[in-house]
Amino acid sequence: MKKIGIKVCGMKSNCDQVVSLAPDYVGFIFYGKSPRYWEGELPEIPQHIGRVGVFVNATVTTIKDITMRYGLAVIQLHGDETPEFCKALRNEILQHYEQKIELWKVFAIKNTIHWEDILPYEKVADKYLFDTKGDSRGGNGETFDWSLLKTYPSEKPFILSGGIGQEHLKLIREINSSKLPLYAVDVNSRFEHAPGRKNIATLKKFIDELSY
Repeated sequence: MKKIGIKVCGMKSNCDQVVSLAPDYVGFIFYGKSPRYWEGELPEIPQHIGRVGVFVNATVTTIKDITMRYGLAVIQLHGDETPEFCKALRNEILQHYEQKIELWKVFAIKNTIHWEDILPYEKVADKYLFDTKGDSRGGNGETFDWSLLKTYPSEKPFILSGGIGQEHLKLIREINSSKLPLYAVDVNSRFEHAPGRKNIATLKKFIDELSY
């Protein structure tokens, strides 16, 4: 069975403790309306843990500047960014950085998936992230119907997000053992004491069991 990556998103107050658990990625939200909005300098993060910046309808210039300031490994677009915007962003990033910076495009799902809306991003996104459509852009604590992914028409790796908790481990393993190109899971609100403050005990248990 292939390894499942893990991203812990919505970092804020106890990042050092999360980093000690050695997730593959930690996510920082650069969206002012989020209760997990990140400001200030980042704590020390080992090179093997990727820094993900989450943006919602930000400008190319804003994304580029934050990427440079924080040394991001991944740009996660959580808004209404078009394929044309993603292409322009990719071209801008390629001009300024020697290292590979990935672009993940988020799609919010409720009861249905319109794959025709996703396919135009095939050439401009490195990976997709499927989240639950809710009142907020992420961090809603709800899952969508993962059986909808059975008709996934792409070979592009994807990240699974939206209300993931301890009780979803079995289903995550089932998806991982299928032909679907699951790359990682993205956890956030279900492992918190408060927005941005992670519950280290429950998060450690989840990471340990996911890796088992």
